[in-house]
Amino acid sequence: MDFTSFGDYFNVLTNFFVQPIWTIVAQLFAIFGWIVFVWLLAFAIVNFYADHMQDTKNTSKWKYMVLAIDIPPENVQTPLAVEQMFAHLAGAFSKPDLRDKFREGYKQRGFSLEIVSIEGYIQFIIRTEEKFRDLVETSVYAQYPDAELTEVEDYVTSVPQTYPNNEYDVWVGDFTLSEDSAYPLRSYRDFEHNISKDTVLKDPMGTFLESFTRIGVGEQMWFQILVEPIDNNWKEKAIEKIKSLIGEKTTPKKNPLSFVTDNFLTKEIGKGISELSAQITGFERGSGDDKPASKEEKNQIKYLTPGQQKILEAMEAKISKIGLKTKLRAVYVARKEVFKKERGVNALMGAINQFNSPTSNSIVLKSSTDVRGKKAVIKKKNDLLKAYVKRKMNVGAKAVVFNIEELATLWHFPMSHVKTPLVQKAETKAAEPPADLPMENILNLPVDKSVQVVNNNSGKRKFTTDSGEEIYLDDFGT
Repeated sequence: MDFTSFGDYFNVLTNFFVQPIWTIVAQLFAIFGWIVFVWLLAFAIVNFYADHMQDTKNTSKWKYMVLAIDIPPENVQTPLAVEQMFAHLAGAFSKPDLRDKFREGYKQRGFSLEIVSIEGYIQFIIRTEEKFRDLVETSVYAQYPDAELTEVEDYVTSVPQTYPNNEYDVWVGDFTLSEDSAYPLRSYRDFEHNISKDTVLKDPMGTFLESFTRIGVGEQMWFQILVEPIDNNWKEKAIEKIKSLIGEKTTPKKNPLSFVTDNFLTKEIGKGISELSAQITGFERGSGDDKPASKEEKNQIKYLTPGQQKILEAMEAKISKIGLKTKLRAVYVARKEVFKKERGVNALMGAINQFNSPTSNSIVLKSSTDVRGKKAVIKKKNDLLKAYVKRKMNVGAKAVVFNIEELATLWHFPMSHVKTPLVQKAETKAAEPPADLPMENILNLPVDKSVQVVNNNSGKRKFTTDSGEEIYLDDFGT
């Protein structure tokens, strides 16, 4: 070993560490700081390339469709049915490998659950890719056999897409959560009231839809919930949050080089460096064999207040169900002569407040067109409206994670006792024709065998001929 060289190294280290602390930090940053910038640049390039591949090779080929849902006239299903719908839609999740993401331009498919009021007329909407139409219809019909799904044109095209406009004005807002996604919102189960022996749901959708019925001629109100299936990593983060609340110490992840650092020789070298540092700086060397005088408690859960314990239970209940990446967005658009933000937006904000839990989590307006400066307002209007029209998840406020119970609370079909006369409801009950029904000739007219049989209120059945003519017959063939 070259001791002269070792002595030189020792002198360099000694001179380096006797400098002021800020000088040491500045010199270390000058030597190694470029690594951080290179890493950030590489990270940006990789993400830009992935987004480019998604836009040019994948999402550009997607074909979307808008399905209008007419709910059953006598709906006795609670939001639990819609909760199962969201669990069904979560089946669209698929985890890509590196080839899928960077070569094929993979992007997780999502859905848009919407409530639309056009001049007070309310319609429930689901926007999806064509390839997932069967999945959407199955999830709805499994819970609501009497509902009707009809493909319609996208309603967003009924108003101008760029602003300022001579005839229309628009307000757009993006919503997020006030706290971490681990904290739950107020669930529909919190709206249940026990009266005598019966449990009655004070359906929150009644208040929510009431704000949509208040608008009049020339006005429109849109509410959008974008959802994407995700893996269970969000639950791991929520568990870490729970542990921090109860004061539980988490075990740090094991260093991949622990087999080296735990080696006896490495420990001895570490002790030598520690001794050298103590001599240079003048601080006492700590003993690695010191042990705590008393055993610490695993956590502080027994010291939590009743309110904190209740929040903790709600957080654990949230991670017990499927979660989806979620973005909330709303639009109020109207002709200028009738545009009144106080009537549309304020009513919507008040309706959203009922889902908030002051001690847990709340839905808050994060980004909207309520900004200062004429240019800033115009930019916000166009950017956020475009995000709504394109159903963009990563524009505006940061997306959060809702579980299926929270989503069902925000978006579900109102029960029959909720007075919402302007909500479109199914007027006929669709059913499959009997397998042995002779349909080759009815009244000597050729009939399409694949035609749907509809039982209407008159008790008759409808058939459609090859020429498009509709024929109604009762059970006696008249």
